Amino acid sequence: MDLSSITTKIYADGADLEGLLRLAQAPHIRGFTTNPTLMRKAGVEDYATFAKQVLERITDRPISFEVFSDDEDGMREQAREIASWGPNVYVKIPVTNTLGEPMTALVRELSNSGVQVNVTALMTARQVEEIAGALADGAPSNISVFAGRVADTGRDPVPLMREALAAMAIAPAAELIWASPRELLNVVQADAIGCHIITVTHDLLGKLHLLGKDLDEYSLETVRMFFNDASAAGYTLVSEGAGR
Repeated sequence: MDLSSITTKIYADGADLEGLLRLAQAPHIRGFTTNPTLMRKAGVEDYATFAKQVLERITDRPISFEVFSDDEDGMREQAREIASWGPNVYVKIPVTNTLGEPMTALVRELSNSGVQVNVTALMTARQVEEIAGALADGAPSNISVFAGRVADTGRDPVPLMREALAAMAIAPAAELIWASPRELLNVVQADAIGCHIITVTHDLLGKLHLLGKDLDEYSLETVRMFFNDASAAGYTLVSEGAGR
């Protein structure tokens, strides 16, 4: 197995402008996602300015930007503004607000009016079923199931992702995103079940070259790494009996 055999689309997840522009040069990066948390960590101070700088340079692949209002009217207004920034923009709408109130009706309204939405932070099959129903007759869209966070709870996310794909059959214009992966194995798992997209953070993108790597070779490289690091540190051991 190598990268060329993976059919699941790889999206880069991040909010560092220079990093995103470098990744845009890589043909295997098929799209981009970001969120307010990543933007804050990257030091982004002006949301719209940052987004428009990205969109001026990346015009040929989908990019998701998230609303940050917590009420339906505010989300609607922000979604329409964000959607106006470019034809490759997907607007991330959380599955609920911070009170746990579903945003299903808003998702249906936006999608049916032509807004490309990326419904985010889903973690249950019931949520997927409800959102798929809302997207059934709408514009191209994404459903982001946070498989990595599901795995953080000790649950295997693969059965959930299979259920999600089945539930989304009623929404042919929607694509499933395996969100928040924790290891490179998740790329292989997503591909094996036919997941449409996986978002990959910069640290995991740096490991893509390891796909299908010969394990004997990898073992030897690891042994050499330990040896070289011990040598570079100047470690020595003197027997307790030495010099007696």
